[in-house]
Order: sequence, then structure tokens, then C-alpha cells
Amino acid sequence: MSLRATLIGIFALLLGAGALNLGMGLQASLLGVRAGLEGFPTPLIGLIMSAYYAGFVAGSLFAPKIVARVGHIRTFSAFASLASAAALCHAVFVDPLSWAILRGLTGVCFAALALVTESWLNERSSNLNRGTVLSIYFVVILASTAVGQAFLMMAPPSGYDLFIFVSVIISVALVPITLTSTPTPAISEPRRMALRRLFGISPVGVAGCFGAGLVTGAFWALGAVYAQGKGLPTDDIAIFMTLVVGGGVVTQWPFGRLSDQMDRRYVIGGITVAIAILGAIAGLGLFPEGQGLYVLGVLMGGLVLPLYGLVIAHANDFLEQEDFVPASASLLLLYGAGAIVGPLLATGVMEFVGPDGLFLHLAVAAALLAVFTFYRMTQRAAVPSEDNVDFVFAQGVSPVSFELDPRSDIEEGCETDT
Repeated sequence: MSLRATLIGIFALLLGAGALNLGMGLQASLLGVRAGLEGFPTPLIGLIMSAYYAGFVAGSLFAPKIVARVGHIRTFSAFASLASAAALCHAVFVDPLSWAILRGLTGVCFAALALVTESWLNERSSNLNRGTVLSIYFVVILASTAVGQAFLMMAPPSGYDLFIFVSVIISVALVPITLTSTPTPAISEPRRMALRRLFGISPVGVAGCFGAGLVTGAFWALGAVYAQGKGLPTDDIAIFMTLVVGGGVVTQWPFGRLSDQMDRRYVIGGITVAIAILGAIAGLGLFPEGQGLYVLGVLMGGLVLPLYGLVIAHANDFLEQEDFVPASASLLLLYGAGAIVGPLLATGVMEFVGPDGLFLHLAVAAALLAVFTFYRMTQRAAVPSEDNVDFVFAQGVSPVSFELDPRSDIEEGCETDT
């Protein structure tokens, strides 16, 4: 099947995925800003934001069983309806405990929705165009997430309007998915590699995915809270968060291609050192404020968002092709675990030192990962650059996305550690 025919076939899927991520992107920033307006204690805001990742990890574990039992369309319809209802309930039950429960439910729903969408994309792609399909899919995700930030300017976050809009957008995502004529694929529970074996193969991959979760989860969950704490009005918070996503989009490929030409650990170590330095400068209040906050958002987004993809690429340098999917599925869970812990730690620091504490957390987490990465460089020789697998645009979505990855070698019946 030609790429053009494939893209026509997956257009409805991409449209639905775009609507979902637009709604989810807006909701994440909206909740952070509204929690600040409601006067929620900073640690409780961290708990609310961490609940999403806890739900996402849980959903990633049991969603395949649900899809196998009731099918793709029913699963998508059920969880999209739940996510839409949860968005509205945030505006009705405005208290930290309710929001934490609802945020966790949203994470569960999004894990299931991403699994359904990506398994369909995998079915509609071929070995010749999987890389292109994956790249287009991730561009749609990030572009939609960035657009979602801009919608924060549409109405005051203190009212109901934005919560209703999130609910409507998630509900609209049902339309192209449920009406698609694309055949539903078979799905099985993702295979995962034992963490002990995975650490023996790639220590930097294991530590790096957890560290990327600590950094990315905290920055993404609390970026809007930080901007609000620095005194930015709602419209400027939306611009700040849009620039964060934009910075990450711009730097994905340059960092990825650079890592293809050298020991990838130099790039991972260099990025984490840069995050640590920038985080320390901002955390100590030494970075220029005003317009400088926008520069800070672009720079930190450009450093933080590519980190997960680089770590996955590094781990894959040491994996057999048939191990890529189960290893990456385990690494995704590690990333999710880090993203659960990251906002909790960051808000603990923010409680003591104010909004700049977010960047102190980023500095410490990144510095620890940098130290471990450079230490491992003294313990193992680099993979020759000509033997490196190619970097591929990657984000932590669902395990099925790794089956779309051209670096994987999908073989039925492969056994792996569990």
C-alpha cells in the first residue's frame, strides 16, 4: 500500500488522536491554573498531577485485556465517554481529593484510548512506511497539545466554560474513530522484559527513562503552576506552555541526528547537564523574568522533551531487534513511574522555596542522571556510531507505539521475560 493510500486510510484516526490530545493538553494546564486560583496547597497540586500518571500506568497494564474482550470501538467509546464526563466533573466537584480521583481516571482513559488508536495505526501501516506514520502521529500529538495550550485564553479558568470545552473536544474525538471503516486489528497484551535483565543490558536506558519521567513529568504537570506563581496572567500562561511544547518539537530531530553520529550518552549527558545548569539558574532566581520567562520555557522545553526518545534510542543500541518492543514497553512503565514521583517531589520543593522550586527539582534530578550517565561511560565502551540504530521521534504514549517503530522487528511468538 502506498503512503498516500495509508494516510487516507488513517486520516480519521489521526483526527481523533488530535482531538484527544488537544483536549488533554488544555485540561492539564487548566487544572494547574484553576488549582492555584482555588488556593489548593502546592503539595496537593502535585498529588493531583501525579494521579494522572498513576492512572496512565494502571491503564496501560489492563487496557489490552479490555480491548481483547469487547473490541476497539466499544473500548474507545466507553473510555472517551468516561474522560469527557471526568472533565465536566472537575468543574462540579472542586476539591483536591475529587480532582485527584478524576485525574487518575483520566489517565486510565487516555492509556486505553492511545492503545486503541495506535493499534489501529499499526494495522494500517506497512514495514515500508511505519516510520513515516509514527512520525506523523507524534507530530499530530504535539501540535494538538500545543494548540490546546492556546485555548486556555478562550475563557477565564475560574469558570465552567473551559471544562465544558474540554469535554466537548474529547466527545468529538469519538466521531471519526467510531465512524471509521478501517478494519479493527487483533490485539494481544504487550510483552515486557524483566527489569533486572533490562538493567543488565542498558543501565543508562533504565535510569534514563525513570529520570526522564522525573524531569518531564514534573515540568509538564507543573509548568502552568510555575508560570502562575511567577505572576503571569492566564493568556501569558497559555503562551508560555505553548512555547514549552514548541521548543521540544524544534529540538527533537537535531538532538536525535546528533546522537546518531556519536556515543549517544554524550548527548544524553550534555542535555541533562544543560537542564541542571538552566534549572539551577532559574531555581535560584537568577534568570531574567518578564519576557525572559518565555525564553526559559522554550529552552527548557527544547531540552526536556527530547530526553525520553534519546534514552529509548540508546537502550535500543544494545538490544536485539526482537527485544525492542518488550524492552521499550518496560521502559515506558519506568518513565510513567518517574512521572508519578516527579510532580510530588517538585511540589515538595515548591512548598518551601516558592515556584522556583520546580526548577531546583529539575536541576537536581537532571544532575543525578548526568552523573550516572558519565559514570557508565567509564564502565562500558560506546557502540560504534556506524552501528547505532537511527533515532526516531518518540513520546511516551502506549506500548503499541513501539510496534509502529521501524527499529522493531515484529515477530509473532517471540518469548521474553515477564
